[in-house]
Amino acid sequence: MPRTARFEGLDELLEKQFAVVSRAQLLGLGMNDHAVQYRVRAGGAWQGLLPGVYLGVTGGPNLLQKEMAALLYAGTGSVITGPTALVHYSIRSESDPDTIDVLIPAARQRHDTGFVRLHRTTRLPERFSSLGPLRFALVPRAVADTARQLTGLRDVRAVVADAVQQRRCTVSELANELGRGPVRRSAMFRSVLAEVADGVRSTAEGDLRRLIRTAKLPMPLFNPSLWDGDTFIAKPDGWWPAEGVAAEVDSREWHLLPADWERTMARHDRMAAAGIIVLHFSPRQIRREPAKVAQMIRSALERGRISPRLPIRTVRAEDEPAVSR
Repeated sequence: MPRTARFEGLDELLEKQFAVVSRAQLLGLGMNDHAVQYRVRAGGAWQGLLPGVYLGVTGGPNLLQKEMAALLYAGTGSVITGPTALVHYSIRSESDPDTIDVLIPAARQRHDTGFVRLHRTTRLPERFSSLGPLRFALVPRAVADTARQLTGLRDVRAVVADAVQQRRCTVSELANELGRGPVRRSAMFRSVLAEVADGVRSTAEGDLRRLIRTAKLPMPLFNPSLWDGDTFIAKPDGWWPAEGVAAEVDSREWHLLPADWERTMARHDRMAAAGIIVLHFSPRQIRREPAKVAQMIRSALERGRISPRLPIRTVRAEDEPAVSR
């Protein structure tokens, strides 16, 4: 095969698809298998990525190229879901970043290979987000599919809470996915969704919730908005309105910048000025010293009960409007 042989439309296709192309597409352009094999020979300009899918450049593939290859291998109508989709929504996940999960029609006979994991489904998304030719499940489906493959409760909690905290989706949208999806491997997703519906917005807050339940303490409201008349006070992580006690989970990762620390201190000052008893715990304390944390909460609640109830208006997290993207 002459090195200078060219096929009309090939350059445009490679540019559109991040330099990734399928055998079927090449045959459609008039290239035969001999010409394909010449390009992917040892030392050639192309390389095989997946069965029948090729990368038209040398060097290792980047994420977009691997995603394109996964969709071409999976076939028409396939949609990327799971942790890889969450990357494009800036939602954190502890799942395997080297595996691309793809939804395909239930009747399609194709198997996992390389970096592609296929999921046959009768609920192939009718709507999806796009990045050029790439197709991604919308946030609620991607979160649900990720949650079902994670093996740790804290990992599931981190994904679900991050999605809701960023307002990438609503609790009701996730609940809808939970109800419509498979029951298998959904127990942790169901448990965490109940937490998030109660207002839990982070992994550390979820740990605090579990500690409070284990210690048989009254369950607070999580992430409510506190108001003094029409003046906003703060949105504490945990809030016992009858006792006027707030609990804050202070993670160092949120206080790396001076401005972050100043905002935290300003929130603390506003709550203290309103007469609120404010408790601060680190995620490490909650995990390593649960008995000490529980005793501090218990003592604060006892002090709060003997004081007049504070004139603070509380708006629950679930009663605040959420923005779905």
